[in-house]
Amino acid sequence: MCGITAHVGSDEAVEDLLTGLENLEYRGYDSAGVAVKNGVGIDVCKRQGEISKLKERIRGEVDGGGNVGIGHTRWSTHGPPTDENAHPHTDCTGDVAVVHNGIIENYEGLKRELERDGHEFDSDTDTEVVPHLVEAYRDEGLSPEAAFRRTVGRLEGSYAVAMVVEGVDGVYATRNGSPLVLGVADDRRYLASDAPAFLKFTDRVVYLEDGDVVALEPGDHRITDLDGNPVERPPETVDWVAEDAEKGGYDHYMLKEIHEQPTALAQTLQGRIGGGQGADGASPPAGNDAVELEEFPPGAFGGVESVQFVACGTSYHAALYATRVLASRGVEASAYRAGEYATSPAPIGDGTLVVAVTQSGETADTLESLRVANEQGARTLAVTNVVGSTAARESDDALFIRAGPEIGVAATKTFSSQVATLTLLGERIVRDLTGLASEGVGDLLDSLAALGGNVQRVVDESRAQAVAETYADRPSYFFIGRDVGYPVALEGALKFKEITYEHAEGFAAGELKHGPLALVTEETPVFAVFTGRHDGKTLSNVEQVQARGAPVIAVASEDHDAALDVADETLTYPEAAPEAAAVLANVQLQLVSYHVAKGLDRAIDKPRNLAKSVTVE
Repeated sequence: MCGITAHVGSDEAVEDLLTGLENLEYRGYDSAGVAVKNGVGIDVCKRQGEISKLKERIRGEVDGGGNVGIGHTRWSTHGPPTDENAHPHTDCTGDVAVVHNGIIENYEGLKRELERDGHEFDSDTDTEVVPHLVEAYRDEGLSPEAAFRRTVGRLEGSYAVAMVVEGVDGVYATRNGSPLVLGVADDRRYLASDAPAFLKFTDRVVYLEDGDVVALEPGDHRITDLDGNPVERPPETVDWVAEDAEKGGYDHYMLKEIHEQPTALAQTLQGRIGGGQGADGASPPAGNDAVELEEFPPGAFGGVESVQFVACGTSYHAALYATRVLASRGVEASAYRAGEYATSPAPIGDGTLVVAVTQSGETADTLESLRVANEQGARTLAVTNVVGSTAARESDDALFIRAGPEIGVAATKTFSSQVATLTLLGERIVRDLTGLASEGVGDLLDSLAALGGNVQRVVDESRAQAVAETYADRPSYFFIGRDVGYPVALEGALKFKEITYEHAEGFAAGELKHGPLALVTEETPVFAVFTGRHDGKTLSNVEQVQARGAPVIAVASEDHDAALDVADETLTYPEAAPEAAAVLANVQLQLVSYHVAKGLDRAIDKPRNLAKSVTVE
């Protein structure tokens, strides 16, 4: 949520700042702004609405010659989306400008203190206390850097903060519970909430940690702790390129990322099944039941007695999927919504493994759950897409899904890669506990090895657009499934409501008759997910909704005659083991949601009120 950018160099800052803000649009925002040092002061330009509106205003208000600046996209928490509440915020003199992500929990007390001392505030935000505190400490004689440190020491809550000060040719920044990364180029330095903001300019990244204070200068930077002690954070080279974060000719990032799933899955599975894959990047070979997870030699999970997954949104559905995989193999497993686990954690025993599933590695609720688990002595593991993320650093271990950057707010390829990764993790846990491979594991691993090619077939041959056109403009949509089909039903409903803004609900198929069936009419399309497991029972549920006149769209294997014969419409996928079949079914549901949303002219990549990385609780 929100996005910070900063540029310090010998060239003009404005264009790089705007590029960074545009590359962070996927995080969600309702206003944007920049502050640039122009040699005689600080130019601030901010605007409610899209970055395109900010660019129009900048042409008349900001001197393009400044080489130091900060930028921000805001997702409202304190105060509505207005020009006044947009960042950057300044002090009374206009000599200090600040951008901030997160929530300052003690801002009300700080604001009252500052107002008693004569400071005047122009916004409703919690952020505005920061520049005024810096101003107050500078008035006491502290240097800008010392005033920044003193200010940060008084803040409570989560934050990433970046500041420019008149008279200083640089930027000061820090983080606590909110992401902030440093980009290193020869004569320039960048800051951002996420690396895609500056990938066009450099692939060398320093992942800052909580409590780090960084001072940027043209071609140089210093990192210290809050007390001023030097901290070493060597740069890492990210394997993403700028083109990964571009649309590449697709109408929307979401559609591009749906089509990227075969590649993402190949990256996810590379070297993890059957001893690796060829240099041509093809899918791992079938017929070999080896499961190799880097950093986890055989026996690494031998002491695990139960697994608790914590996650939010789409990641929660992937976690729920993983519980089905583990439970079917005799391992005790449960999934918890991270926002609830953090306040009501489950009992943790000596053999409990807590797995935090988070695409970004920065989801606030998931991080809080992870910290609770760590405090209670659990072994913790992060399953994430981002090397260097907070979740990866704060867990005992990390397992990366390797899906590449995902820009669309509605997660697609990361869900598929999470599921594939968690399925392999489940198999490894079973083997470490029992010394034996799971029953039927050959079919499972063969299906995973073939998953990329089968997803490509689904994308190439899908009838989702025709189904979307047939069933558009209905008042409600139901998604049902069993076993691994149940989390896919939940995920299908979530995608649908996220980007179409239409009412959609996902249910365990057997739960329809315990209440939701009262809502079923001939105007309620029901998407039924068939995975090859417990399909007879799901067929019975389909007949129950058809008896109420509801149209049924079966999402099933192309040779599933029973399901295809009874349904009003069908979306098919190649035959696969149930764990892989559910991924293929999910791709069809992603395409349905996309085409309905496109037909309704929705903001598919930036749905209203939502953000890609939810960094507030």
